[in-house]
Amino acid sequence: MSAPELRIVDDPAQVCADELVAAARAGGHLVLTGGSTPKLAYEIAARTPEAFAGAKLWFGDDRCVGPDDERSNYRMAKLALLDPVAAAGVEIDFCRRILGELGPDQGAEDYERALAEHGAPPFSLILLGLGSDGHTASMFPGQSSLDERERLVIGVEQAGLEPFVPRVTFTFPCIAQAGRVLVLATGAAKADAVARAFAENALPSRETPASLLAGWAKSLTVLLDVDAASRL
Repeated sequence: MSAPELRIVDDPAQVCADELVAAARAGGHLVLTGGSTPKLAYEIAARTPEAFAGAKLWFGDDRCVGPDDERSNYRMAKLALLDPVAAAGVEIDFCRRILGELGPDQGAEDYERALAEHGAPPFSLILLGLGSDGHTASMFPGQSSLDERERLVIGVEQAGLEPFVPRVTFTFPCIAQAGRVLVLATGAAKADAVARAFAENALPSRETPASLLAGWAKSLTVLLDVDAASRL
């Protein structure tokens, strides 16, 4: 269990990119997420392509769509980070996407097998986002995913927020294996969720899944801009 370290910075994407580059240089297993601010962080991190030569990349969740679908977290990361790094002549050591096109159940089983094949790797860094409803990864308010205690990856039949397509997601037991968890949230639209999840008086609640992270993460950092932190 880890009390969250709240960092309010002028440019969260730059700080996140710096964290990714440092973790990649160390050659650890890193977990990527979706979202507009992570996309910008990936674009900045890609300016240091040589750092990713020894990196091993995974995804904490994805939508059950093909890899070329505009809703795919993998597609976003590929365009923002993987392709620019490859274009610079750097070959990333390992990258395993979630096969969302298999559907939520089979896609989750496939990804859990992939983790097992790598010894359920102790991730050095998991990057997570925060939805305006308080969800993180693809664990939504009130859903059974919050109660999973054995599996590392599960399917989510019904998303709680747009786009309303099934998902595959890491669970809290999987997130607990990370050396560090970094939550990235920006903008005034996230301010209420940030306060419910991470304010000093916030209580763990199934209605705000991100508020449960502190009970699982070994080390939890929440990276915010001024607008996202405005209601703390």
